[in-house]
Amino acid sequence: MPPIRALLSLLLALGCAGPALAAHILVDAGHGPERPGATGASGRTEYLYNRDLAAALVRALAALGNRTTRIEGIGADIPPARRAQGAPDADFLVSIHHDSVQARFLAAGRQSEFAGYSIFVSMLNPHPARSLACARHIGARMQAAGEQPSAYHAEPIEGENRPFIDRRLGIHRYDGLAVLRAAPMPAVLVEAGVIINPAEETRLGKPETITRLARAIAQGVHACLADPHAGQARRNR
Repeated sequence: MPPIRALLSLLLALGCAGPALAAHILVDAGHGPERPGATGASGRTEYLYNRDLAAALVRALAALGNRTTRIEGIGADIPPARRAQGAPDADFLVSIHHDSVQARFLAAGRQSEFAGYSIFVSMLNPHPARSLACARHIGARMQAAGEQPSAYHAEPIEGENRPFIDRRLGIHRYDGLAVLRAAPMPAVLVEAGVIINPAEETRLGKPETITRLARAIAQGVHACLADPHAGQARRNR
C-alpha cells in the first residue's frame, strides 16, 4: 500500500480530496455598520457588498467540505486587529473588501478608469510564506474565472505605493494591514473590485458575479490549504 502522503498527493492530482483535508476558514466581511468603508457610485456602501460576497464565500467553502466561521460586525464594528480573536486555531483567514480610489481621482472625474481586483498579504503575519502561497492560488483562480488585477495600489502616490509581490496575479505587500498582521493564522485580504466605477459596481452587484467570485476564492483557498507544499505544511490537528 502506498504511503499516506503519496495517496493524498494522488487524490489532490485527481481533484478528489476528501473530508480529511477540510480546513477551518475564517471569512471576514470587512468594515461594519459604523464605518462601512468605501461608497459605491450608486451610494451603496462597501460593507453591504462585503457582506454579500462573504456570505456567498461561506457557502462555496462549505460546498468544498470546509468548516467556516463568518466574521461580521452586527450592530457595532469589530476592530481589524480583533477580527480573528474568536477562533485563533483556525487554519486561514480571508478578509473580503471592495475598492475605491483616492479623492484626487474622484475630484477629477476619473473613477471609470479604475477596475479590477487586488490581493494583499502582510509580511508581519506569523505565516507570511503560507499567506503568499494562498494569495497566489486565489489570484490564479480569479483570473481563471475571468477577473483581471488592478495596478492602482502599486502607484507611487500618497496613500498607495503598495508594492507588487506578484504583478501577474495582482498580489501586493501591505505590512500595516491590522487584520492580516494581527491574525495568528495565514491570512489574505481580497479587494474584489472597484465599486466607485459605475460599470464595475453594477457588475459586482449581480448575483452571478458574486457567485463566480466566491467560487474562485473558495477554490483558491481550498487548493492552497490542501497542498502541503504551499508555503509550509499545515499543522497537525
